[in-house]
Amino acid sequence: FQLLDQSSGAYSLDDFFAASGRIIQAANTNSILNRVYTLFTPQSPQIEIKVDREQMASLGVDYGSAMSTFSVNFGGAYVNDTFQEGKVRRVYVQADADNRATPEQLASVYVSNAEGRQIPLSEFFAVTPSTGPSVIPHFNLYRSIKVEGTPAAGNSSGQAISAMRQTFEQGSFRGLDYDWTGISREEVKAGSLAIVIFALGILAVFLVLSAQYESYTDPIIILLTVPTALLGALVFLASAGQVLNIYAQVGLVMLIGLAGGNAILIVDLANQRMGEGDSALQAARFAAQSRLRPILMTAISSLTGFLPLMLATGAGAQSQSSLGLVVFGGLLVATFLSTLVVPVFYVVMKSLLGEAEGRDVTTEQTPTS
Repeated sequence: FQLLDQSSGAYSLDDFFAASGRIIQAANTNSILNRVYTLFTPQSPQIEIKVDREQMASLGVDYGSAMSTFSVNFGGAYVNDTFQEGKVRRVYVQADADNRATPEQLASVYVSNAEGRQIPLSEFFAVTPSTGPSVIPHFNLYRSIKVEGTPAAGNSSGQAISAMRQTFEQGSFRGLDYDWTGISREEVKAGSLAIVIFALGILAVFLVLSAQYESYTDPIIILLTVPTALLGALVFLASAGQVLNIYAQVGLVMLIGLAGGNAILIVDLANQRMGEGDSALQAARFAAQSRLRPILMTAISSLTGFLPLMLATGAGAQSQSSLGLVVFGGLLVATFLSTLVVPVFYVVMKSLLGEAEGRDVTTEQTPTS
């Protein structure tokens, strides 16, 4: 979570930090969030070095030489690269740690003046302690403060993102905005694509079934079972107190194929019966009765396999539980409802197309020689 200062200078750094503190305090009172904090501080201990250029000029010391000497000894300078032990290593020149550890070491570092005399840096360098930010981070060109935290036990990252967004919106901070970074940013971006991915999954299944059945109506009958699976998935998620996170969204895409499998068994057999002369009602009734046992056997075996996901514990249990709840609940509800709604959809669709009456195969004449 990146808190952004968009006030164009209306907030001082201390005011900006105080606003982040109020957000953190409010977030820590939310039961969904845990350990919300920031590593930024505007009052880090620092050392301020002031250069007396008039004193430097009176001593005949060149400004560039003095600054170069100070920089090399206390900061370091890159020299070149060297090849050692099969690796390319950079060479830096710098004073030993003991000779640059304290401000008093300025008196032991000398620079030559115009007359060749050695002048200690302490003659024109003044060191005073101060406070300030060690670094002022920016995000999208705005000053920013990074706020970090974790979801409380039993809550998902999606719930934590929603809780953090709600905390900021309730604060009414003028001139401030927020954005996401890291994994949270990727999760927010992926969430907006979930509807598109689900729609593409439906379209792909529809096109494949249309090519298989050489019809546009039979795939529609099969895909009408998907809402029953979604109903079961959402009911199970809500009963467990979980949200539609990225793992649950993956489970919804899986349900398109799992729920459609039962409908395919019924529609395929019903089409065969209609080809033998049965009406749509007779074909649908026979297909539902005949396919009930294989549908239940397939569902029981699948649900048994998905049950450990739903009841997962330990590391990664939250992601496994979200996926398991969606798949288990959606398949369970779709299994029972599909045996009821698919025959009804089949008869209604055939009636709308004028194909509900069976074909009288006894009237077909065979060619005679």
